[in-house]
Amino acid sequence: MAHVVVVGAGQAGSAVVAKLRGLGFDGQITLVGEEPSPPYQRPPLSKAYLMGEMEEERLWLRSSAFYAENAITLKLGHRVSAIDRAAKTLTVGDETLTYDHLVLTTGSTPRRLPAAIGGDLAGVYTVRTLADVDAMRAEFQPGRRVVIVGGGYIGLEAAAVARKLGLEVTVLEMAPRILQRVAAPETSDYFRALHTDHGVTILESTGLDRILGDTRVAGVRLKDGRELPADFVIAGVGILPGQALAEAAGLEIDNGIKTDAHGRTSDPSIWSAGDCASFPWKGGRIRLESVGNAIDQAEVVAENIMGAGKDYDAKPWFWSDQYDCKLQIAGLNTGYDNIVTRGPEAGGVSFWYYRGDTLLAVDAMNDPRGYMVGKRLIEAGKSPDKTKVADLSVPLKDLLTA
Repeated sequence: MAHVVVVGAGQAGSAVVAKLRGLGFDGQITLVGEEPSPPYQRPPLSKAYLMGEMEEERLWLRSSAFYAENAITLKLGHRVSAIDRAAKTLTVGDETLTYDHLVLTTGSTPRRLPAAIGGDLAGVYTVRTLADVDAMRAEFQPGRRVVIVGGGYIGLEAAAVARKLGLEVTVLEMAPRILQRVAAPETSDYFRALHTDHGVTILESTGLDRILGDTRVAGVRLKDGRELPADFVIAGVGILPGQALAEAAGLEIDNGIKTDAHGRTSDPSIWSAGDCASFPWKGGRIRLESVGNAIDQAEVVAENIMGAGKDYDAKPWFWSDQYDCKLQIAGLNTGYDNIVTRGPEAGGVSFWYYRGDTLLAVDAMNDPRGYMVGKRLIEAGKSPDKTKVADLSVPLKDLLTA
Protein backbone atom coordinates (compact mmCIF):
# COMPACT_ATOMS: atom_id res chain seq x y z
CA MET A 1 0.00 0.00 0.00
CA ALA A 2 1.44 3.37 -1.05
CA HIS A 3 2.35 5.77 1.72
CA VAL A 4 2.26 9.57 1.27
CA VAL A 5 4.03 11.52 4.00
CA VAL A 6 3.42 15.26 4.20
CA VAL A 7 5.87 17.35 6.25
CA GLY A 8 4.41 20.65 7.39
CA ALA A 9 0.94 20.78 8.94
CA GLY A 10 -0.17 24.19 7.71
CA GLN A 11 -2.56 25.38 5.03
CA ALA A 12 -0.77 23.57 2.18
CA GLY A 13 -0.22 20.36 4.13
CA SER A 14 -3.85 20.19 5.15
CA ALA A 15 -4.95 20.84 1.57
CA VAL A 16 -2.75 18.03 0.19
CA VAL A 17 -4.08 15.35 2.51
CA ALA A 18 -7.72 16.42 2.15
CA LYS A 19 -7.47 16.50 -1.64
CA LEU A 20 -5.81 13.09 -1.79
CA ARG A 21 -8.66 11.50 0.14
CA GLY A 22 -11.20 13.47 -1.88
CA LEU A 23 -9.70 12.04 -5.07
CA GLY A 24 -10.01 8.52 -3.73
CA PHE A 25 -6.42 7.82 -2.71
CA ASP A 26 -6.67 4.63 -0.61
CA GLY A 27 -3.11 4.32 0.68
CA GLN A 28 -1.58 5.52 3.93
CA ILE A 29 -1.35 9.24 4.64
CA THR A 30 0.74 10.75 7.43
CA LEU A 31 0.83 14.47 8.17
CA VAL A 32 3.75 15.63 10.33
CA GLY A 33 3.80 19.04 12.03
CA GLU A 34 6.15 20.74 14.48
CA GLU A 35 3.37 22.60 16.28
CA PRO A 36 1.08 20.80 18.75
CA SER A 37 -2.12 22.18 17.18
CA PRO A 38 -3.84 20.68 14.14
CA PRO A 39 -3.54 22.69 10.91
CA TYR A 40 -4.93 26.20 11.37
CA GLN A 41 -5.41 29.51 9.57
CA ARG A 42 -2.57 31.98 10.01
CA PRO A 43 -4.09 35.25 8.69
CA PRO A 44 -6.42 35.77 11.70
CA LEU A 45 -3.47 35.45 14.11
CA SER A 46 -2.48 39.08 13.62
CA LYS A 47 -6.10 40.23 13.52
CA ALA A 48 -9.11 38.56 15.20
CA TYR A 49 -7.12 36.08 17.31
CA LEU A 50 -4.75 38.74 18.64
CA MET A 51 -7.77 40.93 19.38
CA GLY A 52 -9.27 38.12 21.44
CA GLU A 53 -12.24 37.86 19.07
CA MET A 54 -11.53 34.29 17.92
CA GLU A 55 -10.85 31.13 19.93
CA GLU A 56 -8.14 28.69 18.85
CA GLU A 57 -10.61 26.02 17.72
CA ARG A 58 -12.12 28.47 15.24
CA LEU A 59 -8.71 28.79 13.60
CA TRP A 60 -8.56 25.09 12.84
CA LEU A 61 -8.91 24.34 9.13
CA ARG A 62 -10.65 21.05 9.82
CA SER A 63 -11.89 19.33 12.95
CA SER A 64 -9.80 16.67 14.64
CA ALA A 65 -12.53 14.21 13.69
CA PHE A 66 -11.89 14.88 9.98
CA TYR A 67 -8.42 13.36 10.12
CA ALA A 68 -9.57 10.30 12.04
CA GLU A 69 -12.57 9.75 9.78
CA ASN A 70 -10.33 9.93 6.71
CA ALA A 71 -7.61 7.66 8.12
CA ILE A 72 -5.03 10.45 8.09
CA THR A 73 -2.36 9.93 10.75
CA LEU A 74 -1.45 13.19 12.48
CA LYS A 75 1.98 13.46 14.07
CA LEU A 76 1.82 16.84 15.78
CA GLY A 77 4.54 18.37 17.91
CA HIS A 78 7.11 16.35 15.95
CA ARG A 79 10.09 17.64 14.01
CA VAL A 80 11.57 15.88 11.00
CA SER A 81 15.33 15.89 11.45
CA ALA A 82 16.48 14.19 8.25
CA ILE A 83 15.41 12.75 4.91
CA ASP A 84 17.19 9.72 3.43
CA ARG A 85 16.30 9.96 -0.25
CA ALA A 86 18.03 6.71 -1.22
CA ALA A 87 16.15 4.68 1.39
CA LYS A 88 12.97 6.80 1.01
CA THR A 89 12.77 7.32 4.75
CA LEU A 90 12.60 10.26 7.11
CA THR A 91 13.52 10.56 10.75
CA VAL A 92 10.80 11.91 13.04
CA GLY A 93 12.08 12.04 16.60
CA ASP A 94 13.21 8.50 17.37
CA GLU A 95 10.96 7.03 14.66
CA THR A 96 11.72 6.25 11.02
CA LEU A 97 8.94 6.59 8.45
CA THR A 98 9.06 5.06 4.98
CA TYR A 99 7.42 6.93 2.11
CA ASP A 100 6.48 6.35 -1.51
CA HIS A 101 5.72 10.03 -2.04
CA LEU A 102 6.99 12.80 0.23
CA VAL A 103 5.42 16.27 0.15
CA LEU A 104 7.28 19.19 1.72
CA THR A 105 4.88 21.93 2.82
CA THR A 106 7.31 23.43 5.30
CA GLY A 107 6.04 26.98 4.96
CA SER A 108 8.16 29.88 6.07
CA THR A 109 9.79 31.34 9.15
CA PRO A 110 9.94 34.97 10.24
CA ARG A 111 13.15 36.91 10.03
CA ARG A 112 14.31 37.76 13.53
CA LEU A 113 16.19 40.79 14.75
CA PRO A 114 19.84 39.93 15.45
CA ALA A 115 20.81 39.07 19.01
CA ALA A 116 23.71 41.52 18.62
CA ILE A 117 21.24 44.43 18.60
CA GLY A 118 18.99 43.06 21.35
CA GLY A 119 16.79 40.78 19.28
CA ASP A 120 16.87 38.05 21.94
CA LEU A 121 15.70 40.28 24.82
CA ALA A 122 12.47 39.38 26.57
CA GLY A 123 9.66 41.40 25.04
CA VAL A 124 10.76 41.03 21.40
CA TYR A 125 8.23 39.13 19.31
CA THR A 126 7.48 37.89 15.81
CA VAL A 127 4.00 37.14 14.41
CA ARG A 128 3.88 33.77 12.70
CA THR A 129 2.53 30.98 14.93
CA LEU A 130 -0.09 30.46 17.60
CA ALA A 131 2.71 30.28 20.15
CA ASP A 132 4.05 33.65 18.94
CA VAL A 133 0.71 35.36 19.42
CA ASP A 134 -0.09 33.59 22.69
CA ALA A 135 3.26 34.79 24.04
CA MET A 136 2.57 38.44 23.22
CA ARG A 137 -1.16 38.76 23.93
CA ALA A 138 -0.67 39.79 27.55
CA GLU A 139 1.45 42.72 26.35
CA PHE A 140 -1.51 44.33 24.60
CA GLN A 141 -2.82 46.48 27.43
CA PRO A 142 -4.12 50.06 27.07
CA GLY A 143 -1.46 52.71 27.52
CA ARG A 144 1.51 50.44 26.90
CA ARG A 145 4.05 51.39 24.24
CA VAL A 146 4.96 49.12 21.33
CA VAL A 147 7.54 49.72 18.63
CA ILE A 148 6.94 47.75 15.44
CA VAL A 149 10.00 47.24 13.26
CA GLY A 150 8.92 46.95 9.63
CA GLY A 151 6.16 48.70 7.72
CA GLY A 152 4.92 45.75 5.70
CA TYR A 153 1.48 44.17 5.95
CA ILE A 154 2.23 42.09 9.06
CA GLY A 155 3.61 45.10 10.91
CA LEU A 156 0.71 47.33 9.89
CA GLU A 157 -1.88 44.72 10.87
CA ALA A 158 -0.26 44.43 14.29
CA ALA A 159 -0.23 48.23 14.55
CA ALA A 160 -3.96 48.37 13.81
CA VAL A 161 -4.76 45.82 16.52
CA ALA A 162 -2.53 47.62 19.03
CA ARG A 163 -4.24 50.96 18.40
CA LYS A 164 -7.69 49.40 18.65
CA LEU A 165 -6.67 48.06 22.05
CA GLY A 166 -5.46 51.46 23.19
CA LEU A 167 -1.68 51.12 22.96
CA GLU A 168 0.79 53.79 21.88
CA VAL A 169 2.22 52.59 18.57
CA THR A 170 5.32 53.57 16.61
CA VAL A 171 6.19 51.90 13.29
CA LEU A 172 9.78 52.05 12.07
CA GLU A 173 10.42 51.61 8.37
CA MET A 174 13.97 51.70 7.04
CA ALA A 175 12.84 52.28 3.43
CA PRO A 176 11.61 55.69 2.28
CA ARG A 177 8.00 54.54 2.59
CA ILE A 178 5.92 51.81 4.18
CA LEU A 179 4.94 48.92 1.88
CA GLN A 180 7.69 49.97 -0.54
CA ARG A 181 8.63 46.38 -1.43
CA VAL A 182 5.09 45.27 -2.25
CA ALA A 183 2.99 48.27 -3.31
CA ALA A 184 2.85 51.49 -5.28
CA PRO A 185 3.34 54.89 -3.61
CA GLU A 186 -0.43 55.44 -3.91
CA THR A 187 -1.14 52.41 -1.70
CA SER A 188 1.59 53.44 0.73
CA ASP A 189 0.05 56.93 0.95
CA TYR A 190 -3.39 55.45 1.61
CA PHE A 191 -2.23 53.28 4.50
CA ARG A 192 0.07 55.94 5.94
CA ALA A 193 -2.92 58.30 6.16
CA LEU A 194 -5.14 55.55 7.59
CA HIS A 195 -2.70 54.73 10.40
CA THR A 196 -1.83 58.35 11.13
CA ASP A 197 -5.55 59.15 11.43
CA HIS A 198 -5.77 56.37 14.03
CA GLY A 199 -2.89 57.79 16.05
CA VAL A 200 0.00 55.62 14.91
CA THR A 201 3.41 57.30 14.63
CA ILE A 202 5.10 56.19 11.40
CA LEU A 203 8.80 56.89 11.00
CA GLU A 204 10.01 56.22 7.46
CA SER A 205 13.63 56.26 6.27
CA THR A 206 14.37 55.34 9.87
CA GLY A 207 16.64 52.47 10.79
CA LEU A 208 16.87 50.61 14.10
CA ASP A 209 20.28 50.80 15.76
CA ARG A 210 19.49 48.54 18.70
CA ILE A 211 16.90 47.52 21.25
CA LEU A 212 17.63 48.87 24.71
CA GLY A 213 17.44 46.89 27.93
CA ASP A 214 19.42 44.47 30.08
CA THR A 215 17.26 41.37 30.05
CA ARG A 216 14.00 42.90 28.83
CA VAL A 217 13.03 45.60 26.34
CA ALA A 218 13.15 49.13 27.77
CA GLY A 219 13.24 51.09 24.52
CA VAL A 220 14.91 51.39 21.13
CA ARG A 221 17.73 53.51 19.73
CA LEU A 222 17.39 54.69 16.16
CA LYS A 223 20.20 55.04 13.64
CA ASP A 224 20.00 58.82 14.00
CA GLY A 225 20.67 58.52 17.74
CA ARG A 226 17.15 59.16 19.01
CA GLU A 227 15.86 56.88 21.74
CA LEU A 228 12.22 55.86 22.11
CA PRO A 229 10.72 54.19 25.19
CA ALA A 230 9.04 50.83 24.53
CA ASP A 231 7.38 48.16 26.65
CA PHE A 232 7.77 45.60 23.87
CA VAL A 233 8.86 45.29 20.25
CA ILE A 234 7.34 43.41 17.31
CA ALA A 235 9.59 42.47 14.38
CA GLY A 236 7.76 42.47 11.06
CA VAL A 237 10.78 42.29 8.78
CA GLY A 238 9.73 39.56 6.38
CA ILE A 239 9.84 35.80 6.17
CA LEU A 240 12.18 33.16 4.78
CA PRO A 241 11.12 29.98 2.93
CA GLY A 242 11.29 26.82 5.03
CA GLN A 243 13.91 25.13 2.88
CA ALA A 244 16.46 23.85 5.43
CA LEU A 245 15.19 20.25 5.48
CA ALA A 246 15.11 20.09 1.68
CA GLU A 247 18.52 21.70 1.38
CA ALA A 248 20.04 19.22 3.84
CA ALA A 249 18.58 16.40 1.74
CA GLY A 250 20.32 17.74 -1.38
CA LEU A 251 17.24 18.96 -3.23
CA GLU A 252 17.63 21.87 -5.65
CA ILE A 253 17.00 25.27 -4.08
CA ASP A 254 16.07 28.41 -6.00
CA ASN A 255 14.30 31.05 -3.90
CA GLY A 256 12.85 28.20 -1.88
CA ILE A 257 12.45 24.54 -2.79
CA LYS A 258 12.65 24.37 -6.57
CA THR A 259 9.75 22.55 -8.22
CA ASP A 260 8.63 21.97 -11.77
CA ALA A 261 5.21 22.98 -13.09
CA HIS A 262 3.69 19.84 -11.53
CA GLY A 263 5.07 20.61 -8.05
CA ARG A 264 7.76 17.94 -8.22
CA THR A 265 11.21 18.70 -6.81
CA SER A 266 14.55 17.56 -8.25
CA ASP A 267 13.80 14.16 -6.66
CA PRO A 268 10.89 12.50 -8.53
CA SER A 269 9.47 11.05 -5.30
CA ILE A 270 9.41 14.40 -3.47
CA TRP A 271 6.95 17.23 -4.04
CA SER A 272 6.54 20.68 -2.53
CA ALA A 273 3.87 23.38 -2.22
CA GLY A 274 3.09 26.59 -0.36
CA ASP A 275 5.32 29.37 0.97
CA CYS A 276 8.43 27.18 0.77
CA ALA A 277 8.16 26.28 -2.93
CA SER A 278 9.19 28.17 -6.06
CA PHE A 279 7.71 27.24 -9.41
CA PRO A 280 7.74 28.24 -13.09
CA TRP A 281 5.38 31.10 -14.00
CA LYS A 282 5.08 33.11 -17.20
CA GLY A 283 8.60 32.37 -18.35
CA GLY A 284 10.21 33.01 -14.97
CA ARG A 285 10.16 31.53 -11.49
CA ILE A 286 8.26 32.84 -8.48
CA ARG A 287 7.41 31.93 -4.92
CA LEU A 288 4.13 33.14 -3.45
CA GLU A 289 3.34 33.71 0.21
CA SER A 290 -0.44 33.50 0.35
CA VAL A 291 -3.31 31.30 1.47
CA GLY A 292 -4.71 31.01 -2.04
CA ASN A 293 -1.43 29.79 -3.48
CA ALA A 294 -0.89 27.32 -0.62
CA ILE A 295 -4.27 25.69 -1.25
CA ASP A 296 -4.25 25.73 -5.04
CA GLN A 297 -0.67 24.52 -5.44
CA ALA A 298 -1.15 21.81 -2.82
CA GLU A 299 -4.27 20.50 -4.55
CA VAL A 300 -2.44 20.31 -7.88
CA VAL A 301 0.33 18.34 -6.19
CA ALA A 302 -2.28 15.92 -4.81
CA GLU A 303 -3.77 15.51 -8.29
CA ASN A 304 -0.34 14.85 -9.76
CA ILE A 305 0.51 12.25 -7.11
CA MET A 306 -2.62 10.55 -8.44
CA GLY A 307 -1.21 10.77 -11.98
CA ALA A 308 -2.97 13.82 -13.42
CA GLY A 309 0.14 15.35 -15.03
CA LYS A 310 -1.33 18.82 -14.48
CA ASP A 311 0.57 22.12 -14.62
CA TYR A 312 0.01 24.60 -11.81
CA ASP A 313 -1.33 27.89 -13.18
CA ALA A 314 -1.08 30.39 -10.33
CA LYS A 315 -3.73 33.09 -10.01
CA PRO A 316 -2.25 35.33 -7.31
CA TRP A 317 -4.52 37.09 -4.82
CA PHE A 318 -3.95 38.45 -1.33
CA TRP A 319 -5.74 40.46 1.35
CA SER A 320 -5.15 42.49 4.48
CA ASP A 321 -7.54 43.84 7.14
CA GLN A 322 -6.60 47.03 8.99
CA TYR A 323 -9.15 48.94 11.11
CA ASP A 324 -12.27 49.18 8.95
CA CYS A 325 -10.33 48.82 5.71
CA LYS A 326 -10.26 45.60 3.72
CA LEU A 327 -7.47 45.55 1.15
CA GLN A 328 -7.85 42.99 -1.63
CA ILE A 329 -5.07 42.44 -4.17
CA ALA A 330 -5.36 40.62 -7.48
CA GLY A 331 -2.36 39.75 -9.64
CA LEU A 332 1.34 40.55 -9.22
CA ASN A 333 2.54 44.11 -9.76
CA THR A 334 6.16 43.20 -10.61
CA GLY A 335 7.39 45.35 -13.48
CA TYR A 336 4.60 47.96 -13.41
CA ASP A 337 5.43 51.41 -14.79
CA ASN A 338 2.17 53.33 -14.36
CA ILE A 339 -0.81 53.45 -12.01
CA VAL A 340 -4.44 54.27 -12.76
CA THR A 341 -6.61 55.36 -9.83
CA ARG A 342 -10.32 54.60 -9.73
CA GLY A 343 -12.24 56.49 -7.09
CA PRO A 344 -12.69 57.29 -4.37
CA GLU A 345 -16.26 56.11 -4.77
CA ALA A 346 -18.71 54.94 -2.09
CA GLY A 347 -15.92 54.82 0.48
CA GLY A 348 -13.63 52.72 -1.68
CA VAL A 349 -10.72 53.29 -4.02
CA SER A 350 -8.57 51.08 -6.22
CA PHE A 351 -5.16 51.38 -7.83
CA TRP A 352 -4.63 49.55 -11.12
CA TYR A 353 -1.06 48.56 -12.03
CA TYR A 354 -0.07 48.62 -15.68
CA ARG A 355 3.08 47.83 -17.60
CA GLY A 356 2.57 49.94 -20.68
CA ASP A 357 -1.04 49.14 -21.61
CA THR A 358 -1.03 45.69 -19.95
CA LEU A 359 -2.95 45.29 -16.67
CA LEU A 360 -0.86 43.43 -14.08
CA ALA A 361 -2.55 43.88 -10.70
CA VAL A 362 -5.15 45.75 -8.68
CA ASP A 363 -5.05 47.01 -5.08
CA ALA A 364 -8.64 47.57 -3.93
CA MET A 365 -9.38 49.27 -0.61
CA ASN A 366 -12.99 48.74 0.50
CA ASP A 367 -13.79 48.22 -3.17
CA PRO A 368 -14.81 44.56 -3.57
CA ARG A 369 -16.34 45.13 -7.00
CA GLY A 370 -13.12 46.72 -8.26
CA TYR A 371 -11.21 43.74 -6.93
CA MET A 372 -13.50 41.14 -8.51
CA VAL A 373 -13.58 42.85 -11.90
CA GLY A 374 -9.81 43.40 -11.84
CA LYS A 375 -9.21 39.77 -10.89
CA ARG A 376 -11.41 38.48 -13.71
CA LEU A 377 -9.68 40.73 -16.23
CA ILE A 378 -6.18 39.72 -15.12
CA GLU A 379 -7.01 36.02 -15.16
CA ALA A 380 -8.55 36.37 -18.63
CA GLY A 381 -5.48 38.23 -19.89
CA LYS A 382 -7.54 41.35 -20.70
CA SER A 383 -6.36 44.93 -20.20
CA PRO A 384 -9.10 47.59 -20.20
CA ASP A 385 -8.47 51.04 -21.56
CA LYS A 386 -6.91 53.13 -18.80
CA THR A 387 -9.15 56.14 -19.40
CA LYS A 388 -12.22 53.95 -18.88
CA VAL A 389 -10.79 52.51 -15.65
CA ALA A 390 -10.32 56.02 -14.27
CA ASP A 391 -13.74 57.26 -15.45
CA LEU A 392 -16.31 56.66 -12.71
CA SER A 393 -19.11 57.20 -15.23
CA VAL A 394 -18.06 53.92 -16.87
CA PRO A 395 -19.57 51.04 -14.82
CA LEU A 396 -17.03 48.48 -13.67
CA LYS A 397 -18.92 45.65 -15.34
CA ASP A 398 -18.49 47.38 -18.70
CA LEU A 399 -14.74 46.90 -18.40
CA LEU A 400 -15.26 43.16 -18.74
CA THR A 401 -16.80 43.51 -22.19
CA ALA A 402 -14.81 46.45 -23.51
